[in-house]
Amino acid sequence: MAPPKSWLSIPEDSDFSLANIPFGIIRSKFSDGHRPAIPIGNHVLDLKAFSSAGGFAELTSFPKEHLSVFDSTTLNDFAALGQKTHENVRKYIQDVFSESTSHPEILKDNSELQKAALLPKHETKNLLPMKIGDYTDFYAGYNHAFNAGCLFRDPENALKPNYTHLPVGYHGRASSVVVSGTPIHRPQGQILPPGSQTPIHGPSKKLDIELELGCLLCTSNPMGTSLKLNGDAEEAIFGYVLMNDWSSRDIQRWEYVPLGPFNGKNFGTTISPWVVLPGALEPYRVKKLENKTELLPYLQEKRQDTVYDISLSIDLTIGGDEDPATTTIAKVSSSNLLWSFPQMIAHHTMGGCPMNVGDLLGSGTISGTSKNELGSLLEMGKDGKEGEELMLAGMNTRKWLLDGDVATFRGKAGEGVGFGECTGRVVGTSKH
Repeated sequence: MAPPKSWLSIPEDSDFSLANIPFGIIRSKFSDGHRPAIPIGNHVLDLKAFSSAGGFAELTSFPKEHLSVFDSTTLNDFAALGQKTHENVRKYIQDVFSESTSHPEILKDNSELQKAALLPKHETKNLLPMKIGDYTDFYAGYNHAFNAGCLFRDPENALKPNYTHLPVGYHGRASSVVVSGTPIHRPQGQILPPGSQTPIHGPSKKLDIELELGCLLCTSNPMGTSLKLNGDAEEAIFGYVLMNDWSSRDIQRWEYVPLGPFNGKNFGTTISPWVVLPGALEPYRVKKLENKTELLPYLQEKRQDTVYDISLSIDLTIGGDEDPATTTIAKVSSSNLLWSFPQMIAHHTMGGCPMNVGDLLGSGTISGTSKNELGSLLEMGKDGKEGEELMLAGMNTRKWLLDGDVATFRGKAGEGVGFGECTGRVVGTSKH
C-alpha cells in the first residue's frame, strides 16, 4: 500500500512517510532543551514549536490543557493521555502534511511556522524517547530459545517445561537503556575459563547482540491489580522500538544459575529513537507462531493476529571509520514470536505487579528457522564453535564482537512505515 502523498518532499524509501508518524525526543542546535518531535521524511516536526504557534488549534478533540505535554523533555506525559489521543494526534498530523490537507493555513501555507518548527533531521540529535522506570526482557522468540537450548543441552530438552505455558522473562536494568548511537563499553566480570573450577576477573571475550522488538507502555495499574488480556493489556501499549539486548555470553554463563541474567546483560541495552504507534502497524498484523499447549484462561487471546510482520535486519560494520566494511548478517520477520506483547503484559501483571508509563518490555531475541534468520552471534556461530565463524565482507570472520565493531538493526513493516536505525559501537572495556 502506497503511503498518502504529502506537500512536503518525502523520499520514496523513507521509513517516515505519512503512513507512519512515530514520536520521539530531539535536541536542536538552534534551540534549548529537549522536545517532543515527529520525523517526516528528512525533516522533523518540533512539536513544542508547532504547539506554541497554535498548530493544534484545529484539533478539537485535543483540549488546550493537554498542550503542556509538548513542553515536556520526555514522551511520558503525552503517552499517559492514552491510545485514543495518540491516534487522534497522529491522524491530525497526517492531515496537516497531506497534499490535500484540510488545514493548509496551519503549516502548508505558513512559511514562518515551517521555518520555526520543521527542521532538517541532520540538524537535530535524537535522545531517549521516554523516562524508563523499569525494564523487563522476555524470551518470546521460540526459535532462539530452541536454538540456545540445543547448544547448551540437547534438542529433546532444549526448552524448559514451562516455556509454552507462560511468557518467560527477567527484570533488566532500566538505567543502562540508551538511545541508538550511544557507545557500548565491553563489560568486565567473573568468567570461568574452559576446564577450570575457579573464575577469573576480566573483560568479556564473548560479546554478543540480540535482535529484539521493544514495547513502551502508556498505562499504570495500581499494585494488587492486573491488566487483562483482550482489553486492558492492548490499551497499555504506547508503541514499539527496535532493541539490542547486548549480551556477554561468558559472564552470563558463569552467573546464570540459579537466578538468571545479571551482569551479563545489565551493561547496555540500545533502543531506536522513534516510537512507532500501534495504529501505524495495524495493517501488518499476522498470526504468531503456533502454540499447541492449552493455555490458562488469562492468556487466551480472542483474536489470532496479535503480532506484526516487520522485516528486521542486522548489519555488522567492521574496520573502523577509515576502512569500514558492512555485511548484512541476518534478515527475519518479527512474527517469529510464541507470545504477543499483550500476553506478556497480562502475565507480568497477573500477580498484582504495578506497571508504569514508560516501562519497557523486550520481546526476547527474534530468530527464524534458516541460517540467515538468526538474531544473535551465539546462534550464528554455534557458541563460538570452531569452523562455524561468521563470514563477513573482505574475507573477515567473527565469532564474537571485537572493539570497534558496529551493530545496526533496521525494521520495516511496509512502504513508508519503518523504525529507522538501532545502532551501537563497541568502544572498549568498561572502567574498573
